[in-house]
Amino acid sequence: MEYIVLSSALAFLITFFAIPVIIQVAKDKKLFDEPDERKVHKNVIPTLGGLGIFAGFIIATLMGVPSGITSELQYFAAAAIVIFFLGIKDDILILSASKKFIGQLIAAGIIIKFGGIQISNLQGFLGIYEIPHIASIVFSIFTIIVITNSFNLIDGVDGLAGSLGLLTTLVFGTYFFYSGQLTYAVIAFALAGSTIGFLIYNFSPAKIFMGDTGSLLIGLINAILVIKFINVAGNPSSNIPLEAAPALGFSILLIPLFDTLRVFSLRILDRRSPFSPDRTHVHHFLLDLGFNHRMITITCVLTNIAFIACAYFLRHLGTTMVLGILLSGSFVCIGLIYFSRLKKRVPSVKNTSSNGIITPHKIFTLVSESIEVD
Repeated sequence: MEYIVLSSALAFLITFFAIPVIIQVAKDKKLFDEPDERKVHKNVIPTLGGLGIFAGFIIATLMGVPSGITSELQYFAAAAIVIFFLGIKDDILILSASKKFIGQLIAAGIIIKFGGIQISNLQGFLGIYEIPHIASIVFSIFTIIVITNSFNLIDGVDGLAGSLGLLTTLVFGTYFFYSGQLTYAVIAFALAGSTIGFLIYNFSPAKIFMGDTGSLLIGLINAILVIKFINVAGNPSSNIPLEAAPALGFSILLIPLFDTLRVFSLRILDRRSPFSPDRTHVHHFLLDLGFNHRMITITCVLTNIAFIACAYFLRHLGTTMVLGILLSGSFVCIGLIYFSRLKKRVPSVKNTSSNGIITPHKIFTLVSESIEVD
């Protein structure tokens, strides 16, 4: 217990005291995030908050994990450093999507090859249990890259990515603590501590953003934690075995993961790069409905908690059924938000026809125009 308290407290203190220094340096060197038509903030704001998160996390983790207890920590640190340099380069300069993808592949390869973090058993999803070695590697790489990018893509309003990252690390850390996985508990709580230290400066109105440095790091660590969670919780011989472990892992990351998979799918169907920017994320829809930054963050965190509780209490139904329920509920929620947004927009332009009547053709035209604007 003392190792967890030490790591989380140390991570918090380092990040909390580092952020003001980073803000001042960013202002002196004019390292700002410039507002544009797609971004929701109106003023220039420093983007190097991830530097403080990384410093607090990496120092606290290396000091908090007892020496000799594990061999994979050094490889996790190596992967985190790769992601750190990718993020810091992109926050200061502009890094192409292809170079970021290659860097993420390298980090994922380190985690899988040397860290032993790999999904080799789907635990009954669609009747599948053990999967072939090559398929396991490919699926694990895909999972790590998607989760790594999910927190980057959800980082669109003040406090959202950090709050969701805090929730996930607290849940994973609590499970690993009680299941006797000390290394992973320290990793989770160290990231939680540094995230709290950052969120003090990031809640609306934000004084600093985490940038790619912070969001990619949070995503990478959560990818490690969720795969380890699935492997440990799905093992009947573990201290705390849980049914439908893959579904439970998905529920913990549901908001960023579902939003990313949905947006990636829409962009690919539209024959665009999955990394191309647009305004189709859930936080953009909620902004259009009139939610402010704090309301969006609180709504998303509470919704994620509700889905976690749902998955936990329904876990006896099995992985396939629980995942089906989670996905169905997610589509219902996003559908309600999307059509509420359209309903709010369409009446605002009524009586524009010559006779003051909105025809079906007029409604179709207005909806099409609203989609094109986004």
